Amino acid sequence: MKMTPLITSAVMHFGEMGSRWGFNRTVGQILALIVLNEEPITAQEIADALNISRGNTSMGLKELQSWRLVKQHLVPGERKDFFIPAGDIWTLANRVFEERRKREIDPTMSLLRDLLLDTPATDKEANAQHKLNEIHDLLESITVWSEELQNLGPEKLNTLMKLGSGVGRMLELKDKLLPGKNSVN
Repeated sequence: MKMTPLITSAVMHFGEMGSRWGFNRTVGQILALIVLNEEPITAQEIADALNISRGNTSMGLKELQSWRLVKQHLVPGERKDFFIPAGDIWTLANRVFEERRKREIDPTMSLLRDLLLDTPATDKEANAQHKLNEIHDLLESITVWSEELQNLGPEKLNTLMKLGSGVGRMLELKDKLLPGKNSVN
């Protein structure tokens, strides 16, 4: 499989971004190649296009499957395994976000809850617990908000994103019209 310069550039960039999304460069490149390919693609085609070993390709595909970002696809008359994206772009983005939450935010929330249940032994610990409680509350608010956003669906999410800074301007206007009525705690 020969990649065009445009696809090569995108695949290489996805590789660089992969580490920021929670997986390694090769896994990011594999994901991009599958997403950008019109047709289902085999592991061997992926290995050849990215010039990586079949073992590395298989490990990357297994990781992407564990993230629920790619899935196997049967091609009638073929014995090889083919791979396709496991949804549209919005679905994939939601799954990356969901997996990051499970891997990063959920364990932090669990630790914070445990630490907040402890009785502070000193004033320093009491102060630290107060700050930890603020962190917990912030992460909890972000988690609830993000779950609500994920449940909106692509069309409503897209509309909300297009509103952009307009929402901020509306809140500023509300504050001017209703002084002392601050909805943010």
